[in-house]
Amino acid sequence: MAAVAGDLLAAPRVTDGQRPYRIGLLVEGPQEGFVDYQKLIESTFRDLGYIDKQNVRFEYRFAGGQTQQLPRLARELTELPVDVLLAPSNSAIGAAREATSVIPIVMIMAADPVRAKFIETLARPGTNVTGLTADAAPETIVGTQVGLLREVAPRLSRLAILWNPDFPVYRDYVRDASSLVKGLGIQLQAIETRVPPDIREAFVAMHRNRADAVIVMPDDFTFTHRRQIGDLAAQHRIPTMCYLREFVEAGCLMCYGVNISSLYRRAPIYVHRILKGAKPADLPVEQPTVFEMVINLKTGRALGLTIPPSLLARADQVIE
Repeated sequence: MAAVAGDLLAAPRVTDGQRPYRIGLLVEGPQEGFVDYQKLIESTFRDLGYIDKQNVRFEYRFAGGQTQQLPRLARELTELPVDVLLAPSNSAIGAAREATSVIPIVMIMAADPVRAKFIETLARPGTNVTGLTADAAPETIVGTQVGLLREVAPRLSRLAILWNPDFPVYRDYVRDASSLVKGLGIQLQAIETRVPPDIREAFVAMHRNRADAVIVMPDDFTFTHRRQIGDLAAQHRIPTMCYLREFVEAGCLMCYGVNISSLYRRAPIYVHRILKGAKPADLPVEQPTVFEMVINLKTGRALGLTIPPSLLARADQVIE
């Protein structure tokens, strides 16, 4: 694989008498929802020369969607101790950061890590945190998402945005998105959701306010309940725009955003560099450069929408 070419091919050796490297993974969601990413991570580490129970040992901690458990689980990992701690989401990154300022932390899909104060700058993190961000500016993502929604719902004038207030960096993101769509003549309704009953109430509110479509902000909570979101959107006949293909596979209409799998493939390379001696403070944080569009044609038909052939032709994947 090209990502591990050159000097990345040689994993640090563990000599006799030394313990295997310990790689910790702190995950906010449930273990059953992480299986595919776990396989992807371990496969990428194997490509880099790290064999489980030989020269590396993986230590997983899952909060099962209970964010309040993350600080305790983070402390467990740091007390082992692990050599490097991988954290996918902002909640996990924040808990890891509180637990240690010494053990390197590799972010997998951070949202605005500078504003979240995990790092100083993308180019030079300046802390024990580095890795990847799933971020792109609202005008890059939301502008494109709204444009795509207009192709399937030309009369779009009321747009809802479903977000979790426990994900504080989204406050600024929602504000920026509101300003952006206002300039397009679209009214934005921001609806908060943090526990399962909120999702049903949110769609009732959207239906009552005659929302023409909804953008679903990604976090561990909405990801875990993505199938419920897709079902309720179909029930209330509201087209959904998401950031991740996993939402579309669960029944939402379409997505435009980063491919999570690509981030999980890149994160082990950061761990490898750190184990070879690189300092997190000096490793630039990587931003996404490639985005994907996935459309669920079956959902579109159920909503009574006509998906333009030109849009289908541009999609990276169409789910029949």
